[in-house]
Amino acid sequence: MSMTAINPATGETLHEYTLHDSDTVQNILQSAEKTAAHWRQQSIAQRAELLRSVAKQLKTQKAQLARLITQEMGKLIGESEGEIDKCAWVCEYYADQAEDFLSDQPLDSDASRSLVAWQPLGTVLAVMPWNFPFWQVFRCAAPALMAGNTVLLKHASNVPGCALQIEQVFRDAGCPSGLFSTLMISARDVADVIAAPQVHAVSLTGSEAAGRSVAASAGQQLKKCVLELGGSDPFVVLDDADLDAAVKGALTSRFLNSGQSCIAAKRFIVIDAVADEFVQRFNTAIASLKPGDPLDSNTGFAPMAREDLRAELHKQLSASIDQGATRITGGEPLEGKGWFYAPTLLDHVKPGMPAFDEETFGPLAAVVRANDEEQALQLANQTRYGLGGSVWTGNDQRGEAFARRMQCGCAFVNGMVKSDPRLPFGGIKDSGYGRELSLLGIHEFVNAKTLWIK
Repeated sequence: MSMTAINPATGETLHEYTLHDSDTVQNILQSAEKTAAHWRQQSIAQRAELLRSVAKQLKTQKAQLARLITQEMGKLIGESEGEIDKCAWVCEYYADQAEDFLSDQPLDSDASRSLVAWQPLGTVLAVMPWNFPFWQVFRCAAPALMAGNTVLLKHASNVPGCALQIEQVFRDAGCPSGLFSTLMISARDVADVIAAPQVHAVSLTGSEAAGRSVAASAGQQLKKCVLELGGSDPFVVLDDADLDAAVKGALTSRFLNSGQSCIAAKRFIVIDAVADEFVQRFNTAIASLKPGDPLDSNTGFAPMAREDLRAELHKQLSASIDQGATRITGGEPLEGKGWFYAPTLLDHVKPGMPAFDEETFGPLAAVVRANDEEQALQLANQTRYGLGGSVWTGNDQRGEAFARRMQCGCAFVNGMVKSDPRLPFGGIKDSGYGRELSLLGIHEFVNAKTLWIK
């Protein structure tokens, strides 16, 4: 059996990769377990030195790594280069901060001394998606490794080259065998790896369906699990917002990575008083997006990653129009090679339509009109998802008050939702549970051990 990498911009096969057989998987599991016993004994300074070496390799190899990302999943080359930079940043961030994050926490009790010590669990399985094929991996791996764990990667089947190259980056940085390893396995084999005694926890970024499956397997095995799943993030424009700033933020937030991001703005909830003007300006901005070869730095719009994803997006769009949404622009696959879909703007989207109720994972922006601020908040929270959300207003106090009432894990005022090593990241409701990044992220995969001394 094999995995096939296909160029989304051309539809051409790049390479086929052979899956690991059961013996190879067992050898990788045993190597991770053996290395974990050694790695946990290393000082934080020693771990940091190695992680800084990984960051150096990412910077040195940025051009070739970015090209691989673009070839396998289709994003613009500039976005791919930015992704590699961000991976280096998260490695350096945890190398700098881990000593503080993992220092003993003194507590008052009836003991002479009591404290919490943060100790590694062992080996963490990372089940990762294709849309940010390096960043999603590194934002999980960097804190897990700095905490003293080893990491196994099961990557998405359409980015096998990225999966293997990430392991090579760690090897080039001088990391010991078994510290970070890629498993070339199918999705149906994940449950067996979770059940393996060498694995102590699992982190998944992906779809709801994948999250439910992984959570069920981890629960059955009583193993720690972190889930970052889908989203239908609201982008709320209040009647006092700076529309120039809001439209600029809307364009990037919705169409970055061809709209294929869990935290991309998907439902643009706009107060009636400014809705017409917002739609007109947004439509003008969307017209500036020109598709082309994503390896060309002059291209402004990339293809979708897979043909089936494009078909699903078109199905959601068509059903929403059938139920009363108004198509302003786009709304169709583009002719020619590759899996391009026209940047699309819908207006008068309402609850009950797929463009409102479901996660639209592609270049489709849905405008929802609200009578006033209270209805805007009600519409923003009227979703089974709860990953991120943003609100745009000329009054930051009004914005903060609104953001505090949004039901999500990350709320931004006058800025697009983004992940940042310095800020905890994750969701609620059907968007999953647990946190990545910042202090909370490194504490997910440790034993918070209470020590009582008298």
